[in-house]
Amino acid sequence: MGLKRRNEVIDSSSSIKVKPMKTTPEHNDRIAKMTFASVYPHYITKVESKGRTKEELHQVIEWLTSFDENKLQVLIKEKATFETFFQKAKLHPKAYLIKGVICGYRIEEIENPLTKQVRYLDKLVDELAKGRKMEKILREA
Repeated sequence: MGLKRRNEVIDSSSSIKVKPMKTTPEHNDRIAKMTFASVYPHYITKVESKGRTKEELHQVIEWLTSFDENKLQVLIKEKATFETFFQKAKLHPKAYLIKGVICGYRIEEIENPLTKQVRYLDKLVDELAKGRKMEKILREA
């Protein structure tokens, strides 16, 4: 984990001060009702602005969820919520290896399964945008 100092944690992997946070039922509900279609363009913008490609983004999403590009387009067209999106997904067996801090939350400490899955996706997109090697993102190394 990291060093603890008065209700905060210093993330040892990035020296970011993070207060231990638990997701609230309202937060979990808001994530469940958010549509994948509303977030997807932001994922594309984020990775492309850092020199990565839409194809690499799709590779990461497919690794995590088993959704190919055609299935993603169907889910976008249907305006699937994250709840529906992850109900239909077949999560990769190594997804549990996705760790760290994203959006102020330590992934390993998130108790709500859906919120954890959404943060897995956010973390993978973040790693892609930061230039991490694909084999590390896909937990092959």
